[in-house]
Amino acid sequence: MSKKRALISVSDKFGIVEFARGLVELGFEIISTGGTKKSLLENGVPVMGISEVTHFPEILEGRVKTLHPSIHGGLLAKRNDEGHQKQLQDHEIDLIDIVCVNLYPFKETISKPDVTVEDAIENIDIGGPTMLRASAKNHEYVTVVVDPQDYDVVLAELKQTGVTTKETRRRLAAKVFRHTAAYDALIAEYMTELVQEETPEKLTVTYELKQSLRYGENPHQKANFYRKPLGKEFSIAYAEQLHGKELSYNNINDTDAALQIIKEFKEPAAVAVKHMNPCGVGTGETILAAFDKAFEADPVSIFGGIIALNREVEAQTATKLHEIFLEIIIAPSFSTEALEILQAKKNLRLLTIPFDVEANREKKIVSVQGGLLVQEEDYFTLENAEQRVVTKREPTAEEWKALKLGWKVVKHVKSNAIVLANEDMTVGIGAGQMNRVGAANIAIEQAGEKATGAIMASDAFFPMDDTVEAAAKAGVTAIIQPGGSIRDEDSIKKADEYGIAMVFTGVRHFKH
Repeated sequence: MSKKRALISVSDKFGIVEFARGLVELGFEIISTGGTKKSLLENGVPVMGISEVTHFPEILEGRVKTLHPSIHGGLLAKRNDEGHQKQLQDHEIDLIDIVCVNLYPFKETISKPDVTVEDAIENIDIGGPTMLRASAKNHEYVTVVVDPQDYDVVLAELKQTGVTTKETRRRLAAKVFRHTAAYDALIAEYMTELVQEETPEKLTVTYELKQSLRYGENPHQKANFYRKPLGKEFSIAYAEQLHGKELSYNNINDTDAALQIIKEFKEPAAVAVKHMNPCGVGTGETILAAFDKAFEADPVSIFGGIIALNREVEAQTATKLHEIFLEIIIAPSFSTEALEILQAKKNLRLLTIPFDVEANREKKIVSVQGGLLVQEEDYFTLENAEQRVVTKREPTAEEWKALKLGWKVVKHVKSNAIVLANEDMTVGIGAGQMNRVGAANIAIEQAGEKATGAIMASDAFFPMDDTVEAAAKAGVTAIIQPGGSIRDEDSIKKADEYGIAMVFTGVRHFKH
């Protein structure tokens, strides 16, 4: 029992030969299994097979090999406990000092589009997490390594003093428990979706660190950015940054808001966002025309904003974008000429994501003090709604186009929300007000003369007819709203009085 032992069994072989060779040079005996054993032997590293330790063959297609007292006794024994040591001697069990294990590639397996349930289940590791947890529990004596990034640290400490420090062992143990918890969370999520359980009694989610941020919402707040292990590419979490400063906390939130809006449009569209609210949305025959409309919608608020475009940015559009101060431009791609133009601005962030992939339909998770709120994303569209004209006059074809645009945008504006729009752009947006007529007045004031002939979209019903009155006086000709107020008839009557066409959808789009 005097010789030091290391048990190595990894799916990720990165750096493992060098690590094992370093341990052998320091006098360690290596125990290994399967593919890891083969890889080490092929590279000249002496290895003892697991069956030589357990004196029992691997069985059940390798499902049972390390689940044995000769392994777990060597991992869990307390070195300073005479009773433990006596039992090890009685059963001829040697101590194991280092465990280097990473797990079956469950995440990689279930990410394959053609994965079967059988493949997924077979890639649920049992022996690996058991060894990791046992070693991490006994980190007072055992060094456990799950991340190849820690190989050099462990070797350096062993070379210096012959042992790792307690601080290192505890840090590595904490990493192990995070690793196994994340692994189990992915399995739990997969199995929960498999059985279509909509309200699990426990919610287990895992995210991976993408980057540490300079600060949070304000400079005095610390912040980090995590992403889902199997998130979709149409996401700020998976965007590729081509140029500019590091993204900030607020940048990430605003860009996510812009992406949620831009995905509503199939035609060329441009969305300008400020503080997670759209300040201008435009559509057109080309992406240049769409941007011109988005800029025209609010040339003041767009300053310092986020721009999302759903077509490649070419030189002509890039030239116009270059003329104003923007924080971020995100698009499916940039032409070579566009990149040259925009990269002249040192700090301007340029991001790309694939617009030809479907956005992930995932649950929305919001933290509150001491808990989480979980809900489905709001994917309800106007096409899903039972649209009903409730006034004497029906909308014209042009008004219908404008109503559809307004409805797409108002869904993404903080409540209470009012949007004024025409066929190809927003002209006024009132966001986050405590009463609906207040939101309407803000949108109308912003629109100015453009309110004449525009439509009005509301994220929720009108509690009174005062919003219709304000719309009529501003020159609005058509309104789309959910309906459902006990005073709907008052609003309908007021709309008829002014010749306004009004559509009820029966669908509310609150956004808090």
